[in-house]
This record gives sequence, C-alpha cells and structure tokens, in this order.
Amino acid sequence: MHPLPPHLVWSTDHLDLSDPFQRRWYLRQVLHHGKVQDVRALDFQELMKELDNLNLPENIYRLWKRALGARNADG
Repeated sequence: MHPLPPHLVWSTDHLDLSDPFQRRWYLRQVLHHGKVQDVRALDFQELMKELDNLNLPENIYRLWKRALGARNADG
C-alpha cells in the first residue's frame, strides 16, 4: 500500500500500486491534479507506455504527449 496526499486522492488513504487498475488511476490523478513533486516522482518510461490508457481529457493528453515526446527526444 502506498500513502497518498489528499490533493491526489480524497476517497481513501492508500492505494495498491501493484494493481494495474489502481496504478493507472494514480498516474491519471498525478497528471491531472499533481504538484511538481508528484510529477517528478513518476517513472517516465512507465508513463510513456501507459499514457494512451489513462483516459485523460484531450488537452491534458496532448500536453503530456508533447512533453514526453520532447523528453524522449532529449534522451
């Protein structure tokens, strides 16, 4: 179980990030509501693999798609 800040998760105190559904939900929450420190803690390789499966609002999806593409191009 992973303790979470209330700005990301307000309905529970913990998530099981080994569960793929909860892990994707957590990634979506961070991309949608996270602070800089939350984003920095993400695994960007995992995020690139999962981005298309996160059901983000279109504008947020496009922003992260461009950002991850630029990050990947930089090495």
